[in-house]
Amino acid sequence: MCVRLVITDAMRGRIEPLMPADPVRGRRWADHRRTLEAITWKYRTCSPWRGLPGELGAFQTAHKRLLRWAVDGTWERIFTAVLAAADAADDIGWTVSVDSTVCRAHQHAAGAGKNGAPSGSEPTDHALGRSRDGLSTKVHLASDGWARPLALVDTAGQAGDAPAFEAVIAPIRVPRTRLGRPRTRPTAVLADLAYSSRAIRGHLRQRGSRTVIPQPTDQIGHRRRRGRNGGRPPGFDAEAYKQRNTVERCINRLKQWRGLAMRTDKLALAYQAALHLAPILIWTRR
Repeated sequence: MCVRLVITDAMRGRIEPLMPADPVRGRRWADHRRTLEAITWKYRTCSPWRGLPGELGAFQTAHKRLLRWAVDGTWERIFTAVLAAADAADDIGWTVSVDSTVCRAHQHAAGAGKNGAPSGSEPTDHALGRSRDGLSTKVHLASDGWARPLALVDTAGQAGDAPAFEAVIAPIRVPRTRLGRPRTRPTAVLADLAYSSRAIRGHLRQRGSRTVIPQPTDQIGHRRRRGRNGGRPPGFDAEAYKQRNTVERCINRLKQWRGLAMRTDKLALAYQAALHLAPILIWTRR
């Protein structure tokens, strides 16, 4: 079987130094590049683990590596290091857009235990819930000005957008390769009508980020009916708001991976790991 590989030599040169070294005792790690290709192939094609081609090694190796590195935070550390390298090269657009997308869950995603993972890193509901589309997971994300993910959070499918806003913004923490604190403040944050609230505007004001969020007509009507007590209308830059399509393009990039567009993982831990692997490859491809 001929397998189309996606990790180039240049991408390998960027990613491999960030991966854990071989253990001092016990068996050595299987080849990192082949294992990453195996995980990538599984989620790009949305195939079952047992359908992994023989050229990519044993499916048990890839599956265990995915979960092990999810539990110890390796995927998040690699993602953070990749962002730090991009920031050092001045390759991050700090006009950030926030939105969410619903990903249908396959029937194989159901059936996990109700108590979460023993480590406590697995939510009790496994980020699965009932929305209008049925059993699903909602992915909340923030993208930079060039439609690349900066932060991702998954919740149950029926979860609202506004309550998850702070959880999406909080992981934006890009370390500096030189002296200085990590950058956590976008220049501006763009979002649609679902994120229009005083709490969100106040949170962004405290962070020192410009808010570019339109007001829905009902909020405008409530403010006008109150007269002077309604206060001034919040500022809104219609020209800057045109850049909000970057988050839609970012969602389209992620959903090119069929295993992300339709969730088949029982554990949110595994699905979140794949949600970090895809951006790692997106960022290192540049």
